Amino acid sequence: MSTDFSTEGSYVHGGEEFNRDTRYIQTRITRDGRDGYPVEAGRYRLVAAKACPWANRAIIVRRLLGLEDSISMGLCGPTHDSRSWTFDLDPNGVDPVLGIERLQQAYFARFPDYPRGITVPAIVDTTTGKVVTNNYPQITLDMSLEWKDFHREGAPDLYPEHMRAEIDEVADLVFRDVNNGVYRAGFAGSQQAYEKAYHRLFHRLDWLEDRLRNQRYLVGETITEADVRLFTTLARFDAVYHGHFKCNRNKLSEMPVLFAYARDLFQTPGFGDTTDFAQIKAHYYRVHVDINPTQIVPLGPDESLWQLPHNRADLGGLPFGNGTAPTVL
Repeated sequence: MSTDFSTEGSYVHGGEEFNRDTRYIQTRITRDGRDGYPVEAGRYRLVAAKACPWANRAIIVRRLLGLEDSISMGLCGPTHDSRSWTFDLDPNGVDPVLGIERLQQAYFARFPDYPRGITVPAIVDTTTGKVVTNNYPQITLDMSLEWKDFHREGAPDLYPEHMRAEIDEVADLVFRDVNNGVYRAGFAGSQQAYEKAYHRLFHRLDWLEDRLRNQRYLVGETITEADVRLFTTLARFDAVYHGHFKCNRNKLSEMPVLFAYARDLFQTPGFGDTTDFAQIKAHYYRVHVDINPTQIVPLGPDESLWQLPHNRADLGGLPFGNGTAPTVL
């Protein structure tokens, strides 16, 4: 997952709050190529992992916008060792396009002394084998804005200009209290730090429950970037965060509005079909050995609950506005 860590076991530091290092590689791929990386179909490879909520966002957006033919994708397995994410899902453990075993190799190709975690998602320039960026919030925004010429016909506008201020505001609250909030609880190094994160998390989930009671999506009448960012945390909540990260006031499945909202998205092409609960659980329970030293992966919860009717369409709104859904996989 796209955290500050690339090693097993050292996620909790006694007596400390969890503080995420958000110093990502700021290079961007743009139409004008101002950072040296112009938008060019077939040149770049998105390296992701279905286990990771931050990388899952990029997988979803790429699919919703129909960028599969323009940006290729390599998938790492759900676990990693002390060096980095690996391509253990591929034959012989080698990415077939980049020809590398570890994402670390692409980072070191550009930054031989790269000092921080080897994170996903990352975009790699296939012409050089060098990482371009791992700035996950910007990656999905640039897919919407800079790659527009390569969107599929009927692609939704996930970041409409007239709603960007509200999308940004909601996304920031969700990031601080929910997306990152579960980690602040799970990786807390003291009781005080844990309780602070716990209360912030559930205060925000209650706020979201109220916000979504009478509107189908977070901002406006269609799916936006804000919904993508919230969904990937909600999809992991009962499977991982409720128990593993001690976010256990209640399960997502016990919050009727939020769970119906999450099911609505899950049953929308691009969301549920990019969600892999087995990989999600394998990652968290096997990599965080200081939290789960036995590395036993739980069998539950019941995944069939995600297919229950949600009745959210009764609130109005259209998932893709005037556009269409991506092709069913």
